[in-house]
Amino acid sequence: MIHPTSIVSPLAKIGNNVRIGPFCVVGANVELGDDCVLHSHVVIEGHSKFGRGNEFFPFAVIGGKTQDLKYIGEPTWLEVGDHNVFRENTTVHRGTHESLPTRIGSHNLLLCYSHVAHDCQLGDHIILSNSVGLAGHIVVEDHVIISGFAAAHQFCRIGKHAIVGGLSKVVQDVPPFMIVDGNPASTRGLNIVGLQRRGFPEDDIKALKSAYKKLFLKKDSNLANSISSLKATHAADTPQVAHLIHFIESSERGVTR
Repeated sequence: MIHPTSIVSPLAKIGNNVRIGPFCVVGANVELGDDCVLHSHVVIEGHSKFGRGNEFFPFAVIGGKTQDLKYIGEPTWLEVGDHNVFRENTTVHRGTHESLPTRIGSHNLLLCYSHVAHDCQLGDHIILSNSVGLAGHIVVEDHVIISGFAAAHQFCRIGKHAIVGGLSKVVQDVPPFMIVDGNPASTRGLNIVGLQRRGFPEDDIKALKSAYKKLFLKKDSNLANSISSLKATHAADTPQVAHLIHFIESSERGVTR
């Protein structure tokens, strides 16, 4: 179902049961999976591929050209999974280089005015609240919530099951399972409520709480020594704590403490 006021390239690949409302523009290299819905005034362009059941609200602009000044004009890509919601005025840009697409997984909710820049890699079940800004090359793992008007510096990583408070300024990696808030952001505690809502066993939450105390409560401690001390405990045997340790040890920008 394509409204007569919309412009859809004959070269676009449109799946079954796709609905395109009034005044939309769909470019030549776009691929829309089954059951996608474009409500009205949506622009989708570039080499952009979407899975099934994605929903686009008015004035969303998805698949636009990167804003990176290093871009030299080669074909670049955006890859999106299934059942994502792009609310009003959201923007998502393609990658800067042909070798690395911007990627968004499945079951994500991008609220009004949120922005995902070039080369970002987003997982599944993520919420970007109103006016969240992600600069280029950011990695966001699964089940992350970023609250309204928060902004993240390029090349930062935001670990799974973390929550970032509203108006936060993220300039270093956000450790998984934690609550981060402030300008500049700092780690304020373990995301206990979020972990309980997602069904984490109490023993795993206790192990993460112990890890949080060792790694983040002693602000003047050496992080490498704190990790070594944590590895000597039974808490490090928990898969979640092992992931937290690996995340910190693999950080290139440093970790928000």
